[in-house]
Amino acid sequence: MSAVVTDPGTLTLAVEPGQALDRASMDLANALLGNPDTAAGLEVLLGGLKLRFVTGSALAVSGAEGMVTLNGSELPLNKAVRVAPGAVLEFGPALFGIRYYVAVQGGVDAGTAPLRSGASVTFGRPQGHGFPEVNHPARRALDPERPVVARVSRGPQVTNFDAATWLRLTSEPWILSPESDRVGARLAGRPLEVVPREGSATQAPQKQPLESGSVLLPPSGLPVIALAGHPVTAESPVIAVVRDEDLDLIGQARPGQMVHLLG
Repeated sequence: MSAVVTDPGTLTLAVEPGQALDRASMDLANALLGNPDTAAGLEVLLGGLKLRFVTGSALAVSGAEGMVTLNGSELPLNKAVRVAPGAVLEFGPALFGIRYYVAVQGGVDAGTAPLRSGASVTFGRPQGHGFPEVNHPARRALDPERPVVARVSRGPQVTNFDAATWLRLTSEPWILSPESDRVGARLAGRPLEVVPREGSATQAPQKQPLESGSVLLPPSGLPVIALAGHPVTAESPVIAVVRDEDLDLIGQARPGQMVHLLG
């Protein structure tokens, strides 16, 4: 069972749920179809993806909001929809949020490379008939004109810095840099002081395990939030950690959008 990519859009990846930058949206799309929560799906950056289904199936689209059409007619978001063989699914620009998520009944075969024109997207066979009842409503996609607010707790190396550094991190506004990617959300603004406070450990930086949501303070003084594509380890100190339930918001923010970290 498969679909053919006729236009990959800005960037489309077949990702497993743990690699999705907005896990809640991926989970919702899978739940709407009755897929297991381990099923992979498509992450569509900004829009532009165009798929032609070779075989019939069912799908659900969540995450960003914009005009999504099936055979030219508007497709309802956050809802399971059956798809006939030969149907064409097309994504307009994301107006709210930045990443659409597409789940196909039976799950998508995940890969590591971006999808390209002419590529085949294969998916498994559906299990059973009909769609389950899903009780949790979809989260409204982010308005790019409004700040993103993410709550943070203190990180393991925050004690190496004075109270003013933490206060500035959690009270001053930040802007999501255009240099952000799936590895990390890079924040632009007034750089933080990176000199350790008097009396703190001054040993050379050492690599430490890194988790998604960690807020790193590199030598530039501009915080970086580790996202799903982050490396296993990092040398920069972790001064804060974004709450897990708020990390998906960072994954839907777009470059130039204001970000507030609340401690």
